[in-house]
Amino acid sequence: MKTFSTVSAIALVLAGTVAISAEAQARSRSASVQGSGGRGGTATRDIIRSQGSVSANRSVQTNSGKGITSSRTGSCANGVCSGSTTKTTNNGTTWGRDSTVEGNGDGSATGTSTLTRPDGSTSTVTGTVTRN
Repeated sequence: MKTFSTVSAIALVLAGTVAISAEAQARSRSASVQGSGGRGGTATRDIIRSQGSVSANRSVQTNSGKGITSSRTGSCANGVCSGSTTKTTNNGTTWGRDSTVEGNGDGSATGTSTLTRPDGSTSTVTGTVTRN
């Protein structure tokens, strides 16, 4: 069992990501910066929000071929919130996290978060938070 703060942070992040309106909202942004000698890059972001869920994809790519993409999802329904994130570099290195928080019906919540490292190894943290 990990500390109170880990599960609290998971709960707050997930609750914050899904507090959205009933209508689906999609937003996209893109920016490109170019400098001398062919240096520069492009950043993009796409976010889709709907009742109880959010999905976001981001990418940063340089003119030299280096870059990273990030995908996040989060949702809440029936007292259970879950979320995940995955990051992938252009050379194929991937890592991420999956988290779930569930209300226990007595004012407490139990959460689990699993981290997957670039080498494929994982670690899991589980904990319960209660009201004081």
